[in-house]
Amino acid sequence: AEPLLPRGENGVDGRAVRVGTRRSQLARIQTDSVVMMLRELYPDLRFEIAVAMSTTGDKILDTALSKIGEKSLFTKELENALERNEVDLVVHSLKDLPTSLPPGFTIGAVCKRENPLDAVVFHPKNCGKTLSLLPEKSVIGTSSLRRAAQLKKKFPHLEFRDIRGNLNTRLKKLDEKEDFSAIVLAAAGLKRMGWENRVGQLLGPEDCLYAVGQGALAVEVRAKDQEILNMVSALHDADTVLCCIAERAFMKRLEGGCSVPVAVNTLLKDGQLYLTGAVYSLDGSDSLKETMQTSVTYPHQNEDGPNDDVQHVGITAKNVPGQAQEAAENLGVELASLLLSKGAKHILSVARQLNDAR
Repeated sequence: AEPLLPRGENGVDGRAVRVGTRRSQLARIQTDSVVMMLRELYPDLRFEIAVAMSTTGDKILDTALSKIGEKSLFTKELENALERNEVDLVVHSLKDLPTSLPPGFTIGAVCKRENPLDAVVFHPKNCGKTLSLLPEKSVIGTSSLRRAAQLKKKFPHLEFRDIRGNLNTRLKKLDEKEDFSAIVLAAAGLKRMGWENRVGQLLGPEDCLYAVGQGALAVEVRAKDQEILNMVSALHDADTVLCCIAERAFMKRLEGGCSVPVAVNTLLKDGQLYLTGAVYSLDGSDSLKETMQTSVTYPHQNEDGPNDDVQHVGITAKNVPGQAQEAAENLGVELASLLLSKGAKHILSVARQLNDAR
């Protein structure tokens, strides 16, 4: 991408580049890390962080996420600020962003993915244990239907209960009360918060496939703001982009979201992209899982011109070969279609109905 040259004294048009973030500590840490990368790339630009937006997802804490029924739980308020030109870019966890963004927005950067796996944090009295070693009927806290469905199946002796709140709140609930024996969280969030030492067990793909986009940070911008788009595109990590396009395309074709258990695992090796995708009933008793692969080795063609605004499941990545992005998207769609042909729609609609009735 052509470099973004500061046209004014201290920024784009002589003003600072404004970055929007949610109020939570993790959101701040994630935003700060992206701004740090941008400052390194563009030492002449001035970046300002505009905080303080509490989103719907932050405010409604007494309801399970899957019940609030809002696709863009954590993103709507931030998008409003983008739309009103109050901020120029917003940093999200990619897994919070719906597979179809509202018109006028795009994901201008997907940063190099942190460990995408789920992690178990144990109550201090269970230190040194693993899930399989916990006593019968131990209660595990998780706000994710995807995690609960897979772990119920794998560890039938355990009970699973909703736990909400940001990371700090959840860890506090775990440590200070006797309600939970352990909680399951994304390893990436724990690492970013500096709490890696709390990880008692990492759940590999054989235990628990992860959420679409988990572990990756996304930078959302106005789709027409070419200058900001060019600037943030330097943050794209090509491998992460291809994996996440495949995952998001899989989810989109399945019409999955917060309210149904959909899970993935991707691997990019020697130019081959492998995608494992699965759908589960709420209790995990019914599931479908398949793996497919495709080649993503394509030369980078100069794709200027009419293809300028091509988005793949909401992501604009001009510096990643277009054909590779297309191959990744097709892989996700084909894998979802395969699961649908085997009955995924039924599993998901029953899961959705049961969840709505809870």
